[in-house]
Amino acid sequence: MRILLRSEKTTLGAMRLTVLVLRRSASVPLLLANVSPYLISMIIGRRHFIQSAIAGASLLAAPSTATDIVFAPGTGNNSVGSPSPLLLSRAKAALDMHKSRIRNHDLIAIADFSKPSRDPRFYIVDLQNGSSAHYLVAHGKGSDPSHSGWVQHFSNVHGSEATSAGSYLVGDTYIGQYGESRRLIGLDPQNDQAEARAIVIHPAWYVNKSLIQDQGKIGRSQGCFAFAKNDINVILERVAPGCLLYADKV
Repeated sequence: MRILLRSEKTTLGAMRLTVLVLRRSASVPLLLANVSPYLISMIIGRRHFIQSAIAGASLLAAPSTATDIVFAPGTGNNSVGSPSPLLLSRAKAALDMHKSRIRNHDLIAIADFSKPSRDPRFYIVDLQNGSSAHYLVAHGKGSDPSHSGWVQHFSNVHGSEATSAGSYLVGDTYIGQYGESRRLIGLDPQNDQAEARAIVIHPAWYVNKSLIQDQGKIGRSQGCFAFAKNDINVILERVAPGCLLYADKV
């Protein structure tokens, strides 16, 4: 982490102190998205310039990696709009690649794991009119061992409890330990163990807005796509057997 202090005289003869914290980041988008909280300008008298500089630097220490982030309560972003154009483009390419196995070509479900778990990052996209709806979805414990709220990596390994990236064929409905759920079949080399790993769509108590208010993130699954109990009915209704579910990061 580097801390830059810059001063300049104002028209009133006081000193303007700008404190800019630059941190080592495992993710450039993360730095860009969060740089504004660490840029502060203060108008101060000359006498207190040094004291304020030291105090400002100590108060603005920032985490060096995504796993060090401490989320502020209630920071969920419900205005996330449409999925990333790049991710949507990849999903459409996956639909074309696997068109012989996908029955429904009018809808794509996209899990954007570039976003933190506090944001609705599961998109159901209507390819006929371009509209989309978004929902909260959990990622696997193995993809986020420190429970930072961010997917650190994907895995297709048995016992990893991690999320797998790639294309999924949405399978049949069944009643499991979490209630009504839906099987998923991995179509790519990076997720072809999904069915054997029992990676499914299911509801979970740990996916809810109250957890975001309390701790700034939702809970983690064992690699499954877990949804809020209030959302699972619409998820199962729209993401029906024969649809494509695409998961990835950008």
